[in-house]
Amino acid sequence: MLKDLFSKLNKKVNETDQNDGTFENSESIMTKCPNCKKILYSKELYKRLNVCTNCEHHLPITAPDRMEALMDEGTVKPILENITSANPLNFPNYESKLNKDKEKTGLNEAVICAEGTIDGTPAAVAIMDSRFRMGSMGSAVGEKLARTFEYATERRLPVIIFTASGGARMQEGIISLMQMAKVSVAIERHNLAGLLYIAYMTNPTTGGVSASFASVGDINLAERGALIGFAGRRVIEETIKEKLPDDFQTAEFLLKHGQLDEVVNRRDMKSYLGRILKLHSGV
Repeated sequence: MLKDLFSKLNKKVNETDQNDGTFENSESIMTKCPNCKKILYSKELYKRLNVCTNCEHHLPITAPDRMEALMDEGTVKPILENITSANPLNFPNYESKLNKDKEKTGLNEAVICAEGTIDGTPAAVAIMDSRFRMGSMGSAVGEKLARTFEYATERRLPVIIFTASGGARMQEGIISLMQMAKVSVAIERHNLAGLLYIAYMTNPTTGGVSASFASVGDINLAERGALIGFAGRRVIEETIKEKLPDDFQTAEFLLKHGQLDEVVNRRDMKSYLGRILKLHSGV
């Protein structure tokens, strides 16, 4: 009898899918922390922004949930919602994969953009979502990010980008790589207008995203434990013929070596950014 009871309970335990960083069953009663293996109540975990109560490990969070937690209630104004990817290279099955991700996530693309206030200070925010094509940067993602900076420059708003990406989107080839330059140019124009850009890296931030707009903020932040890097560990080790440190390409490693300004706990995200925005605006 007890065996049957625990068997039923285990079926309701929500574990992280290692393939895409999402949850197998978002309606599960319990969630197992992938770091410390503690069983947590899913509702309590959600209230803590998916930060483990036992070890403070940061589990995946969706872009809409992050936007809701970050922006002041009633102030969120979505922008650029109708920009979606096409198939410029006629890559096989690309459209069907896009449609599958749209259905699975409820998003049109791997990034959502909005204007609103954070602790009373106006800002433009773009948040990438790794559930959609692993947050890869295709032409639509690049266009939305570039236009977010243009939108913010016209209205003299600071910009915050939360990155979560596997890099450039292979199905769009060179067109995807061009987005690195396009977004970087938009950032420079925003900078020349004397406006603030905060790059906020989350798990994972890799490839062409980490090598471009994710690393050029006026202030570079990251979440605890986030994987941040360009090439993979194995590729680097085979190239340089050396064993890399265990914490290599983590947010903490980058902070220790001067590549980040701070590593921030997700539960402190809003208050931390609110203070920076107030200091910059002179409020």
